[in-house]
Amino acid sequence: MDDEQTLCFYANEAQAYAARYAEAHSRSLDRFLATLSASARILELGCGGGRDSAAMIELGFDAVATDGSPQMAAEASKRLGRPVRTLLFGELDEIAEYDGVWANACLLHVPFAHLPDIIRRIHCALRPGGSFYANYKTGRAEGRDKFGRYYNNPTEAALLTCYAEAADWGAIEIDSSTGLGYDDQPTDWLAIFAKRNSNV
Repeated sequence: MDDEQTLCFYANEAQAYAARYAEAHSRSLDRFLATLSASARILELGCGGGRDSAAMIELGFDAVATDGSPQMAAEASKRLGRPVRTLLFGELDEIAEYDGVWANACLLHVPFAHLPDIIRRIHCALRPGGSFYANYKTGRAEGRDKFGRYYNNPTEAALLTCYAEAADWGAIEIDSSTGLGYDDQPTDWLAIFAKRNSNV
């Protein structure tokens, strides 16, 4: 994520955002973690205030939290009691370092034309057989919300095509759900669970 308006929102709202999402971890996290072995090494992209990384660490996983906003990374560092790296998605260049990549409510800020490159980078960062989770708002046109944040808002078909064309996944599953966004407006969500082939 390198959209200046979106990064500005998270810089200004870091404390409030971290406080709002400080409690129960994301609802898909348990399903994601069930695909991994105990003590698996997991990269979290867009960790926000560190809530999900905290849950992973408490369960014994080797969670590496990162966020594209220095201010959000600082909030996560306070919660986790360890340094949290500032990392823009396009800066990810590690090869076969992680058993899992968790990207909750963050890749939705990537311009859709750039998303295949980010998916390829994540695929490369995964070890063979590794798991990847990301979710996206859907049902609206690509654009900005009332806070100025950019959203790609893909359809299910467009998202599946993007993943399939970006990298060679061994399995891809997609779920739909409804919930509330930071603006408290009803939101339709698409969640993708993907597995890297175990033999490549």
